Amino acid sequence: MKNIKYYIGLFLTLTLVFIGCQEDDATVGDIIAPTNVTISAEIVGVDADNPYGDGSGIVNFTSTADSEITYQFNFGDGKSDLAPTGSIEHRFTVTGINSYTVVVNAVGTGGVLSSTSMNVEVFSSFSDLDAVDMLAGKAIGGTKTWYWASNIPLHVGLGPVTDDYGSGEFAWESWWNAIGPWDEEKSCMYTDEFVFTRLEDGLTFEQTVGPAFIPGTYASVLGLDGDTCYDENVATTMFGVKNVSFAPSSSKAALEGTYNEEPYRGTTFEISDGGFMGWYVGASTYDIISVTDDLLEVRIIEAGGGNAWYQKFTSIKPVQATETLVWSDEFDTDGAPDAANWTYDLGAGGWGNGEAQTYTDNAENVAVSDGVLKITAKADGNGGYTSARLKTEGLQSFKYGRIEVSAKLPASQGTWPAIWMLGDNFSTVGWPACGEIDIMEQTGADKNTSLGTLHWLDLASSTKASYGETTAIENVSTEFHTYSLEWTENSVKILVDDVQFYSLTNNEDLPFNENFFMIFNIAMGGSLGGDIDQAFTEDSMIIDYIRVYQ
Repeated sequence: MKNIKYYIGLFLTLTLVFIGCQEDDATVGDIIAPTNVTISAEIVGVDADNPYGDGSGIVNFTSTADSEITYQFNFGDGKSDLAPTGSIEHRFTVTGINSYTVVVNAVGTGGVLSSTSMNVEVFSSFSDLDAVDMLAGKAIGGTKTWYWASNIPLHVGLGPVTDDYGSGEFAWESWWNAIGPWDEEKSCMYTDEFVFTRLEDGLTFEQTVGPAFIPGTYASVLGLDGDTCYDENVATTMFGVKNVSFAPSSSKAALEGTYNEEPYRGTTFEISDGGFMGWYVGASTYDIISVTDDLLEVRIIEAGGGNAWYQKFTSIKPVQATETLVWSDEFDTDGAPDAANWTYDLGAGGWGNGEAQTYTDNAENVAVSDGVLKITAKADGNGGYTSARLKTEGLQSFKYGRIEVSAKLPASQGTWPAIWMLGDNFSTVGWPACGEIDIMEQTGADKNTSLGTLHWLDLASSTKASYGETTAIENVSTEFHTYSLEWTENSVKILVDDVQFYSLTNNEDLPFNENFFMIFNIAMGGSLGGDIDQAFTEDSMIIDYIRVYQ
């Protein structure tokens, strides 16, 4: 891993600076301020029926002046640009009819400025609300954090600007030496965290953690060492809240090409004020190749059009496992759960907690399809409920290690889902002597809280003992979250999305030094399920995978 370098006062942002290298007794020529500065605007598509334009948001600006060298435009939407000829096209992207104050600075010798301004009202009809939902969530004021998809291959790739669409003879996979997971050279950037926040009238972006990576292909433009991370003293545009705007894609790749045999989304997003997602190439406009709740794939072209970069981000924080994967179930085979891994608890009777469901092994309650395991609780039409309780008892059990379960949880009042473990000696010593590890429980009334709890028999008093903690969690029924256990002879820790919220010191007097088996289930009602919604029909817990590392 390369060290993060510190260059105080060195800026990556390209600003208009005039620097003279001269002897002390040399003189600078006359400093002349531009005069007669004018600005005019042509809104594309204006006619009698469309007084604010055709919805593209495009405006062509023209500025003139005497004694000018170049022109600098500030468009009033957080964006600016240089136009040596005085003519420039700009797209306004905030949906609806909006007014902007556009300022033009005519730049004269010595960098002296003369300015004028005008107001324009422009209509933009382009929006991609689904992309906004996936980047930041649906809730106004909600946030979502994205990370480099460092755990998968080809999370960064290089290609030419044209005639490269992510497939075929000149695919970017062949241009870039197949970068693998957790590439050592780029490990300095894997701490990066990118937060999108949804506002009532738009979206903001902020990199809250981590440095900026400068690739070798662009570093020479800046006079810096390439393939190196730099902190905010260098990458001055890296931190701070930026606005995000959306527009139709205009690149050749997006308009003509495909990626993995699928067309691009057709949407770009731009981060204002020179912002960027951790990888600095002097540009802030990203073609969205595809976006889902947990994977964002983009293409960004270097300033100056040198190269195109393909990048992948994930909303599920990757964890570099130092252990070996000893067992997993990825639920890739449709049908009943794998009988080599799973068996069932069956029947009714309250299960010691006053629960209302009857557990079955019926396909309507438990099945694998489309790469996930679905456990479904259902109303049976006669005032009762059916559900499923899977377990690995007698088939798969573990002592110590890291256990990860990726799951979506039910949203209905009265459902009580759980991802948990019991000691292998449950059938002989009973509960709580066998010990219980609750990696995730969710109450029937509070779907924004995850519970982590351990239960055991206190040997000194021969009474049940337990210790639990809770953590807040959002979008549990619409997004996959990772519920994890880190378990050693010294401690038992529980995490959600790799954030620890529970820790118990382990010792030889506790039962957590023996093999335990896994259990997945949804209970109805009972001590944690509470009152069941009278209109309840069915709801599910969806498991993407379970993985055990040791």
